Amino acid sequence: MSEVIAIAPAKINLTLDIVGTREDGYHLLESIFQSVTLADTIHVRKKLGKKIKLVAPRCTCPVEKNTAYRAAMAFFNYTGLSKGVRIELSKEIPQQAGMGGGSADAAGVLVALNELFDTHLTTEQLCEIGLTVGADVPFCLVGGTAYVTGIGENIQPLPPLPDCHIVIAQPDQGISTKEAYAAVDNAEILARPDNAAAIAALKAGDLNGVCQQAVNVFEAATNLPGVADIRRRMEQFHPLCSQMTGSGSVVFAIFEDERVAEACLEELGDYYYAVLVQPCRGANAYISSF
Repeated sequence: MSEVIAIAPAKINLTLDIVGTREDGYHLLESIFQSVTLADTIHVRKKLGKKIKLVAPRCTCPVEKNTAYRAAMAFFNYTGLSKGVRIELSKEIPQQAGMGGGSADAAGVLVALNELFDTHLTTEQLCEIGLTVGADVPFCLVGGTAYVTGIGENIQPLPPLPDCHIVIAQPDQGISTKEAYAAVDNAEILARPDNAAAIAALKAGDLNGVCQQAVNVFEAATNLPGVADIRRRMEQFHPLCSQMTGSGSVVFAIFEDERVAEACLEELGDYYYAVLVQPCRGANAYISSF
């Protein structure tokens, strides 16, 4: 018997702007997403019967609301298959972080099930399924570097971010996505990223040019004290840029010099959860025999 193991990377937002709201209340964004090497691992096996069993020790939400479970349900509804699976989720991506952990897990499950049941669904079809689970799932399926618009369904792949070292750190306090969007709705946005300039810099391989556009409208709107303290500590090491990712509360800093990045990591690790990552591609899966 075989199982499929999926690696589901987190993401950061190199830029993030909110540009409107749809009639159904969903916010419209313009953002450059980047996959990073911090990842959850998902083991998926066939089992007798027709039930989905989810084993996720570090997840506190009800099983039916877990994105991994919902992705499996959506996959079987889309394909018409009636099968049993066991999904074991090993979490490394922090929660309430703005790093797309739940969306990454959903993407990993979809990739794994597509491999396990040999359904040969295209990336476009998987994205169609993923969008029913969460707005960031399509990007987590495509991965890499991309310009994302709409509610997350419009994905324009971009040249990869030049080689760099990224320190991420998370303060003790988090914020829910709902609270973060409410804060943006009620804030006066004074600084926005120039996504066109950032995309041009990516196409030119200009890491510094990309970092010059590193603005996230959620950061000023939510004004989390821990975010400000982390950025203060990061800036002592003169990164190319530092900012909050997503709706918070993880903060990242980008360095060209690995030794300086490691020094920054050491400083932050005395006070916060912190880790050093690099840019990478999206979710992938492989078969493991046992």
